[in-house]
Amino acid sequence: MRGLGEMGPYAFFAGLLLGVMGMGKWQETGSPFWLWGSVAFLLMVLIMGISSLGGGKKG
Repeated sequence: MRGLGEMGPYAFFAGLLLGVMGMGKWQETGSPFWLWGSVAFLLMVLIMGISSLGGGKKG
């Protein structure tokens, strides 16, 4: 079972796709909520992706 910080490659690319789609929605609407929500989501996906790189069992 995967922990919260361990994401697979499909989840990583799906997260990137959702972030890019949110940025497109921001360009359509001009709303700052879409911009900051997309940036926060992309940062969260990148942090979780980087933290899962060093995954594996410890100990």
